[in-house]
Amino acid sequence: MTGAEAIALTQRYQMGNYSRFPVTFVRGEGSWLYDDLGKPYLDFLGGIAVAILGHAHPAVTRAIEEQAGRLVHVSNLFHVPVQARLGERLSNATTGGKVFFCNSGTEANEAAIKLARRWAYDRHGEGRHGIVVLEGSFHGRTYGGLSATAQPKFHQGFEPLLPGFATVPLGDIGALDEALTDRVCAFFVEMIQVESGVRMHPPGYLKEAETLCRRKGVLLVADEIQTGMGRTGSFLASDRFDIVPDVVTLAKGIANGLPLGAVVARDEVAAVFVPGTHGSTFGGNPVCCAAALAVMDVLESDGFYDAVVRKGDRLLGGLSEIAGRRTDILNVRGVGLMVGAEMACETKPVAAKCLDAGLVVNAAAGTILRFLPPLTVTEGEIDRALEILSSVLPAEGWAS
Repeated sequence: MTGAEAIALTQRYQMGNYSRFPVTFVRGEGSWLYDDLGKPYLDFLGGIAVAILGHAHPAVTRAIEEQAGRLVHVSNLFHVPVQARLGERLSNATTGGKVFFCNSGTEANEAAIKLARRWAYDRHGEGRHGIVVLEGSFHGRTYGGLSATAQPKFHQGFEPLLPGFATVPLGDIGALDEALTDRVCAFFVEMIQVESGVRMHPPGYLKEAETLCRRKGVLLVADEIQTGMGRTGSFLASDRFDIVPDVVTLAKGIANGLPLGAVVARDEVAAVFVPGTHGSTFGGNPVCCAAALAVMDVLESDGFYDAVVRKGDRLLGGLSEIAGRRTDILNVRGVGLMVGAEMACETKPVAAKCLDAGLVVNAAAGTILRFLPPLTVTEGEIDRALEILSSVLPAEGWAS
């Protein structure tokens, strides 16, 4: 099938809820994608932070093949050895608590919403179901995740949303203190607001928020869908900011492209999920869990996180150097291999020019170019991405 045929079939038979570039990728290897004509593209989006070890990683491919040859699905009515091993690994890497498996990030946040409300119900009875979120947050597109997403542009045409969600401004600890009343069960927070343009919290804010939650008996739920799995140079971004959440949600890169999500919660909180309270037919699928175990093996290998930090510094430094020579890049920010460049113009045209030149990047929040390369990216590939970006930026933006 040609790329043109694939595009025509997509437009004919699929709903139009995605704005797709006119490119058809058919193969990937490491940090590179190849279209139907064989043209190579350096992938600095990674399927939106999903291909965390790059494309066709040998260890992940081998794990998928071996597990698919043994058992693809059996359901959660039975014990699944590969799922059991992954639960242990995720528990040890996060809260030390217990794990619930699902299929995506928004499902993980849906489960966390239910978990938080059930925990408060079991402790306090009815009435303590409120959830506080931050302005600019993004927690998914299903109704629970959408209700927790404090961005009105995503709500239009889908109201009424679920009740019980309150929004406070990013970085305003006083507003958070006031919002965490005795009617609130949880504070949902992204360690970095990635979908809003790699927005960082003010220094000390997350630690103060953690202290407030502890003092007021409110669960701290860390949405690590994009920031987890080593993206920032530690398994969780919470680790980078010295935060200990009660509940963590994971997905995106957890299985390097296969559909898997997880909620990890302290034992006391996890205990409120008993038979009948929540479930997922496909959650914890054996093939997905095998892929995730292979991912965990690579992430936990000697020196891996140090390399992510080093390469992240190279990317951030290179972008900052470009910004220093231009008038239209206002700010460069990020942690590890999660970096955003804020521009004085809309970035979709810039991302399109990058794509034409063989670099896949993402326009986020209107004016942000977002860089989410595989954690296995090489320093040479980072340098090449910076060269491509420099070559496509508008000529009028260079400082005289």
